[in-house]
Amino acid sequence: MADIKRPDMDSLAPEVRAYIEFLEARLRQQDRVSRRDTSQAGRHDDEPIGPPEPPTTINLITISSEGVAKRSPRHLYSRQHRGGMGVFDLECTGADVPALLTLADERDDLILFTDQGRAFRLPANRIQDSAVHARGSSMSAALGLNQGERVAVVLPDTGGNYIAALSRRGHVRWFAAHLFRRNLHPGSLLFDAAELGAPAAACWAANTDDLFIATHQGQGIRFSARQVPTRGCLGIRLDRDDTAVAITAVGPDSGVFLVSADGRGAVRTMCGFRANKAPGAGGKAALRTDHLIGAAAITQADDVFLLSRLGKVIRFAGEEIPQKDGMVQGVNCMSLRSDEVVACVISAGLRE
Repeated sequence: MADIKRPDMDSLAPEVRAYIEFLEARLRQQDRVSRRDTSQAGRHDDEPIGPPEPPTTINLITISSEGVAKRSPRHLYSRQHRGGMGVFDLECTGADVPALLTLADERDDLILFTDQGRAFRLPANRIQDSAVHARGSSMSAALGLNQGERVAVVLPDTGGNYIAALSRRGHVRWFAAHLFRRNLHPGSLLFDAAELGAPAAACWAANTDDLFIATHQGQGIRFSARQVPTRGCLGIRLDRDDTAVAITAVGPDSGVFLVSADGRGAVRTMCGFRANKAPGAGGKAALRTDHLIGAAAITQADDVFLLSRLGKVIRFAGEEIPQKDGMVQGVNCMSLRSDEVVACVISAGLRE
């Protein structure tokens, strides 16, 4: 029988390509099972590497643009080498697409900002617990969202002291954590989206940290968190066509993982990214891209999770990303076909 080569599928509809890739992933999974006791030569980016993670109560939580969400235990996601295709995760229908990704213990609560600047608190165990590839369920009823209102930022309540929240127009707000504790009134307006722009990202921080902000066009700025007043300030001055997309707390020896929609990423060391004397200045090039989607502090002991628009998730070791002191284009982190990366999250300290 003649060898059958994989045809070019670029002309197919995205949902058809997604279904074909899903079937291919299932076939690869079945093939791995059948070859489990057979020694293999060479590197296979899509195959699990290292020992399986012991069962954990930490969940990977995936949320779609229309607020459909699910959670699955982190240990169900095997590590691959960077550059693999990942596995299918949240299944969306119609125009809905995966949009947000976070990690939280099933016993913890989530803090959510909507695109209208309202804040909510939701127990993680209120989100549907499911297998890795599943549809999920809507959070709208549980949160009581307004018509057309969408979740824009999700952050696990890890018990920190302050939250730094970033708007798409580059403004930073500095909140004491007690505002988000169990006495938070659901839907409290804590971010004036009309004046400052819709929330884009948030992170836990201490007042001794620096804050690193990254933009859609790959620009970045770093400054001391102490310089952010209680009522907030402009964190980064944006070009006309640019928007702020990520904020993370850093120190002088930190590394920041930056990833673009095309699946390329790099770790920028803060020792090579000098802090500004004050917030509100223009950024400088952090990653060579015109579509940055995320930035987060990382160490070589951490794992990286990436989510794609077609609902795939890949998990790989942070140590596989080279650290750079200067601006670079990045290395391939996720293999994509008619797809793009939409979210990332770092799982801290998983290896010795």
